[in-house]
Amino acid sequence: QVRLVESGGDLVQSGGSLRLSCAASRNINSISDIAWYRQGPGKERELVAGIGLRGNRHYADSVKGRFTVSRDNTKFYLQMNMLKPEDTAVYYCHGKYGRVDIWGQGTQVTVSS
Repeated sequence: QVRLVESGGDLVQSGGSLRLSCAASRNINSISDIAWYRQGPGKERELVAGIGLRGNRHYADSVKGRFTVSRDNTKFYLQMNMLKPEDTAVYYCHGKYGRVDIWGQGTQVTVSS
């Protein structure tokens, strides 16, 4: 069984930055369709950013220019700059191991105004 584990969530002031990390229990290169999702209070889970099969990066309109998704040989990351109170949410990493969808347990990001 493959697991994903997020870290890096914290309380930060508006305008601040955070870097979320997602580690896999297996070789990160065996994980495809890497993406970050978030679920704010009273909201549905939404796609924030991801890396496609060909390495192309895609972002939700609400985070373009502020967030950057990346990966290296051990983890994948979400760099979040110019954070806003509306970015407050539990952030989840997601990937596919073969045809199996895998989710992390989530990490809380709270942005104070």
